[in-house]
Order: sequence, then C-alpha cells, then structure tokens
Amino acid sequence: MTSSTDRIDRFLAPQLRALQAYHVPPAAGLIKLDAMENPYSWPDWLLNDWLDTLRNAALNRYPDPAANALKSRLRDVLDVPGPAGMILGNGSDELIQMIIQAVAASGCVIMAPEPTFVMYRQLTVVAGLDFQGVPLGADFTLDKDAMIEAVAAHQPAVVFLAYPNNPTGNLFDREAIEHLLSCAPGLVVLDEAYAPFADDSFMGDLGCCDNLLVLRTLSKLGLAGVRLGLLAGDAGWLAEIEKTRLPYNISTLDQLTGEFALEHYAVFEEQAKSIRQQRGELLGRLQSLPGVTAYPSAANFILFRVPPERGGVVFEGLKSGGILIKNLAGSAPSLTDCLRVTVGKPEENAAFVSALASLL
Repeated sequence: MTSSTDRIDRFLAPQLRALQAYHVPPAAGLIKLDAMENPYSWPDWLLNDWLDTLRNAALNRYPDPAANALKSRLRDVLDVPGPAGMILGNGSDELIQMIIQAVAASGCVIMAPEPTFVMYRQLTVVAGLDFQGVPLGADFTLDKDAMIEAVAAHQPAVVFLAYPNNPTGNLFDREAIEHLLSCAPGLVVLDEAYAPFADDSFMGDLGCCDNLLVLRTLSKLGLAGVRLGLLAGDAGWLAEIEKTRLPYNISTLDQLTGEFALEHYAVFEEQAKSIRQQRGELLGRLQSLPGVTAYPSAANFILFRVPPERGGVVFEGLKSGGILIKNLAGSAPSLTDCLRVTVGKPEENAAFVSALASLL
C-alpha cells in the first residue's frame, strides 16, 4: 500500500520540502512585543460606530470584487498619485506572492538585500524561482556597489526593497535606490509596510519610473487583524499582476472596516505619533544598557545586539518573565545575538527594559 510519505516524495515539489513553514509563536498571557503590531486598541466610541457600520453588511452576497469604494478612500488618504494603478491584497504578503507569480517564468531571478523580510525568499522558492540575496553592508546599510553588480550579473525580474527594512529598521539610502531603479531590468518593489513611522516614502515617485511599484499595508498602523494591503504603480504592470489575484480576495467585512478606519485616520495617526515618541525613548534606554548595541530605527521596532552567546539566554529569560520578543539567531550570520523588540505602550516598554537589564 502506498503511504502518504511515498506520495509526498513523488508529487511534492522538492524545494517546498526543503523549507520550514513560517512560525508564529503562541503569545497568550505574555506582553506581546514580537510582531510589530500597534499596541493601542480602538477607543470605545470608535468601536461602537464601527459595529453600527458592520450591521449593514450584506453577508449573504459576495463582496465588491474590485473594492472600488475602499480603493478610492486609500488613494485619498495615502496620497496615491492619480495615474497610478492599484491592487488590494489580503495583507501585503498576498501582494508579494502575486508579484512573484506574475513573473514566474523559467529562469527568472528575484533579488533582495539580506537580512530582510523572510517572505521574499520563502515565496520565491515556493514558486520554483531563483532567489538571490545580497548581503547588507556595515551597520546594515545598503551595499550599493554589490547590489548594482548583482543586478548586472543576474538580471532580476524583481528587486524587493523593504523601506524601512525589517528586521534592521533602517531606511536605505534614497540615491542608491534611485540608481537601482535606473539600471534594474525588471521591477523594483518598495515595500513600505512601516511608512507610518518613517519620514520618507517613494509613493510620490510613482510615475517617474515605470518599473517602480510601492507596497503598503494597514497592519502596522492598527489593523493587523483586518489583513489589508495595497500595491500601487504603473497601470500596465498592475493590469498583468491583477490576473494572479483570486476573486473576492478582500471580504465584505474587511472592505467596510477599511473604509471606516480610513474615515477616522487621524486616530491612527495620533497613535503612530505616540509610537514614534516611545521609539526614541526606548532606543535611548537600550543604548544605555551595558553590553547592548541598539540600532536606530525608522519603524515601530528596534533591533539590538546583546553580548556574545547571550541572545538565546536573553530571549528565553524574557519569555519566562512574561515578555515575548523576536529572537533572530540563525536567520542570518550578521544577526548573531540580535533580537528585535516592537515598540509597545510606555508601561510595556518599561517592563521590557527592566527585565532585559536583569538578564545582562
């Protein structure tokens, strides 16, 4: 009798078998500072108005397949240029997958500097394409010369650039990115997931280069549970990428919630302002701890390095004390003894720093 293992060996793509599934650790009962979420819940008055909006949802009907009302609201609030095309996704992860699927021809290369968001590599390998990572330079800056050489050598169909970068938190040099745009043979995708916490964006540059696409998500702003992402750029490119989108990928509830939240965008902007302020204070506290190297961040998290061979011990010690952050050990050689902490509420940040100091 044929076993499931035999069938898997016969039919499953070998590159898929070699991968590990993306792991999300349980966080019940812990101070959750591992996933770059907005720590602030919605005020009661906003929740009540939102529930009134949802009462009008026609759940017996399919959602608007084009999500036109939501797109219009996103275009206004996020300052998407008028001529730019737009696609919505179930989070920006789905949009990354759609971009890769759209260029999934034999021999295509996908490229990104590393360390960076792990799903660029993961989704590329799943699609059966070649992923080329280019190591970041000192202090996690973009190595312009290495990137240019790699682009010339591999002729990538897509270059992904997280802006700010995850997990390092820094904004890459704008002039280096502009140079990449001019010499890249294919798409250059600026993944601006953390735009609410940064002081720069390429959204206003859309139209200057037909190979520039910009990704955004509402997850980091305060709607992580809604799963809503946006891809904007050249209308011709987006018309082709649209062919990979599954019908009705944005649910009725997500569309209504997104529209409602964007009507009250000032609430989330104020929360983002508070997070930016707390980020500065948290960075200063981390930099004052002996043996800790904390890196400046333009996102809602901070990367820091602890003394040699202490990364795992510190992570487990924090977890035992009720605080969950991200252990980056093993993800890249340059991240040895590095951990990443999301900026939380003031009391959460204080508890984290106190616990960390006791473990050093």
